[in-house]
Amino acid sequence: MSALAAEQGALNLSQGFPDFDAPPQLLAAVAKHLSSGRNQYAPMTGVVELREAIASKLSALYGLAVDADLELTVTSGATEALFCAIATVVQAGDEVIVFDPAYDSYQPAVNLQGGTTVHIPLAAPDYKVDWTRVADAITSKTRMIILNTPHNPTGSVWDAQDMAALTTLVRDTGIYLLGDEVYEHMVFDSQPHQSLCLYPELFARSFVVSSFGKTYHATGWKIGYCAAPSLLSAEFRKIHQYVTFTSITPVQLGLAEYMTAHPEHHLALPDFYQAKRDLFARLLESSRFSLLPSAGTYFQLLGYSAISTEPDIQLANRLTREHKIAAIPISVFYADKQDSNILRFCFAKDDATLTAAAEILCQL
Repeated sequence: MSALAAEQGALNLSQGFPDFDAPPQLLAAVAKHLSSGRNQYAPMTGVVELREAIASKLSALYGLAVDADLELTVTSGATEALFCAIATVVQAGDEVIVFDPAYDSYQPAVNLQGGTTVHIPLAAPDYKVDWTRVADAITSKTRMIILNTPHNPTGSVWDAQDMAALTTLVRDTGIYLLGDEVYEHMVFDSQPHQSLCLYPELFARSFVVSSFGKTYHATGWKIGYCAAPSLLSAEFRKIHQYVTFTSITPVQLGLAEYMTAHPEHHLALPDFYQAKRDLFARLLESSRFSLLPSAGTYFQLLGYSAISTEPDIQLANRLTREHKIAAIPISVFYADKQDSNILRFCFAKDDATLTAAAEILCQL
């Protein structure tokens, strides 16, 4: 959709990236390290300064004491971390539970290991997990459960009751957990982010993945990390070593410097993106779209049943070509291509972009 948007000169609210830049102090820190001779290989696990900054953040936010040397690995984006975590534990014949609509990298990574994904659909408008259905899906072959909260593409978030249900289900099993927490700093309406890092019993069997690109408005840098207990991290690194080995050194150093000097950045992100969510919602009040709840991430789902009966893929393409605005059809995130006449729009955009987008959408 981003390629089509560029081809058509359309406003791109499809792919999840901001149209504004990273903080100036962060850009200055990276530029400083680029010109200070720190351009050779970083350690395979990531520069120590960045791993220590991550450890400090996890302690401050979640009360989790991690060993920066043994339990944190910097990766070339969160998607690499997700792949490595899956490859670490999933073997031929294993089953991995995912929740649809699901981020599209999960299933290919599982399939490459010879595993099978078991898809549990989430239903509009709230996309809550049916824990009875999860319990019924667990078998002797279940090797991993992948959870994504805040959830892409729906914007739903898990609560403490969800974490309690998960704890009960996996207790006394050999099931591993993979937490895709790349939107951890984008939870709205004063709700806490329910990280696996908050729950020692869950973290003991977990790989927790996050993204600097999402947090610092620099998705093109492709820097993420995985936090996991030392034994899991040791196995994770055996995969990571031969996937990317290491990531760009001066960017890691710049991130470490900025994280340490400006923790207020990630602490302010919930209010920053909630303001954009609320602005986009106000701008769409006169439209014929129905707004589904967005409790986290920087995505807003819009139902279009009052506007068209077209399949979502068809409508997304037509909006891009004819009305010059690009969105993502939700059916592509379901294994069964379930189509509920819903499109995903990214509101990680300048206010002027959101205003221009809403003007188009209100005319439909």
